[in-house]
Amino acid sequence: MDSNDTITAEVCREDDIGDGELLEVKVAGYPVLLVRNRKEFSALGSKCPHYGAPLSKGVLRGERLRCPWHGACFNIRTGDIEEYPSLDCISCFKVTVEDGKVFVTAKKKDLENSQRVKDRSRRCLVNQNTVLLLGGGVAALVCAETLRQEGFTGRIIMATKEKHVPYDKSKLSKEMDLKAEDAYLRKPEFLDAQGIEFWTEKEAVSVDFQKQRVRFMDGSSQKYYQLLIATGSHSSLLKVPGADLQNVCILQTPEDSRKILELATGKNLVIIGASFVGMEVAAFLSDKAGTISVVEREEFPFQHALGPQVGGVAMKMLQNKGVKFHMKSELCELKGKDGKVAEAVLASGEKLPADVVVVGIGSTPNSAFLKGTSIARDDKGAILVDLHMQTNIPNVFAAGDVVSFPVALLNGDHSSIHHQQVAEAHGHCAALNMLKKEKDLHTVPFFWTTLFGKSIRYAGCGKGYTDTVVKGSLEQQKFLIFYLRNGHVTAAASLNCDPMVSLIAEVLYLGKLISKEEAEACDIGNIPSLAHT
Repeated sequence: MDSNDTITAEVCREDDIGDGELLEVKVAGYPVLLVRNRKEFSALGSKCPHYGAPLSKGVLRGERLRCPWHGACFNIRTGDIEEYPSLDCISCFKVTVEDGKVFVTAKKKDLENSQRVKDRSRRCLVNQNTVLLLGGGVAALVCAETLRQEGFTGRIIMATKEKHVPYDKSKLSKEMDLKAEDAYLRKPEFLDAQGIEFWTEKEAVSVDFQKQRVRFMDGSSQKYYQLLIATGSHSSLLKVPGADLQNVCILQTPEDSRKILELATGKNLVIIGASFVGMEVAAFLSDKAGTISVVEREEFPFQHALGPQVGGVAMKMLQNKGVKFHMKSELCELKGKDGKVAEAVLASGEKLPADVVVVGIGSTPNSAFLKGTSIARDDKGAILVDLHMQTNIPNVFAAGDVVSFPVALLNGDHSSIHHQQVAEAHGHCAALNMLKKEKDLHTVPFFWTTLFGKSIRYAGCGKGYTDTVVKGSLEQQKFLIFYLRNGHVTAAASLNCDPMVSLIAEVLYLGKLISKEEAEACDIGNIPSLAHT
């Protein structure tokens, strides 16, 4: 059978699927997702293009289908992506109903690969306008792709200090044995085909906003018509004696990841900071390093983000694998031998053997090159933007980890949120506003951390929460926790309770309020218990 051949197959009877239900069916042996919404049928690719989650386990609200794992959303009529982190759409197939039987018609090639790239415009040399995107991460990538999808035909340049095309940074601490190429989100050929110029090892050192020109480290410069600053953030550095010794590492690039893996195998590893990155590194290396010690000022891992309950669960998971925790402790010095780190000395006087040290103590916006300019930044260096991702300077936008933006779940207060999905939403919104579409940012932050193959999922913004409601069992590692501020839910986290966090993300996206009473009444074994909130 040729890949362009069309197949029509009976997949079920009409009454096999109720209104608002999702059913995975087979067409010529290939899985297809059948959706019934307001008595109309849709047929779509069955797996999320992001990490392959089964969309039959997802959350359907109206014409929006949300992935159960990481919150990507798709329109069930078109298959188009409506929320990140997936970059691609899913295929959409024709459905017919005859005599109570449901038939799906599809091309074999679309069944074989059910993810789909959105149609795009081509570069036109007549259009002399140049959009310059500083940064090689997902914010800049999504901005570039959205510009093409929305009809922009001018020149698009992405300039990054990195050596690589955009890659999945979340994998650096979760899969440290990956080759850089295996984490690429787009191949160089793909960017070429979209007419997106990609400049590697090209670091911006200054911007002249009046002349609309960026100067780079290599002495070259580039004029722009519109500018996106999406330079991300960098790991904060240790400020203790010995911080400059060899084998004191931060995790920023694929090369860093491989280096840490090689250095730590069979050796004594000390991790400074019980951050998400630190805990994922500890989990991945727990059966590879000789010993692992974690040093943290707080009482529990990622306490500020997820609170003591979830932090306590993560801590126990790691302790069960032999990871030693030194909580409410502070590093005061690193001692070395022959220029290499050998020992970590804590403020208590305790000494830990350290052949390699990984630092995960937070991050700092990459905005130092903007010092002395008129662009507005906060006291931490994050660029201030509005809901259009517009800075205080005309034709200059910013997105991703480098910005502080108005967060709806914080009543519009500015905050920096360093999640991949948020950066992608920023890039998309910036592109639409570069094209004068007057589009406000509307997204619910979605994040996950993975330890030993188990993912803690998180949606919303729990900053400043004053109360929690826990459903399920923290001890049995099957729970859903609500974070509340002023009596209403602003965030939720879960372990082994899919798709509850995706459902809550969708409720929050629709602007609905979840009260403490509704959170307490939620049954984690029964999705509809929150579905009508």
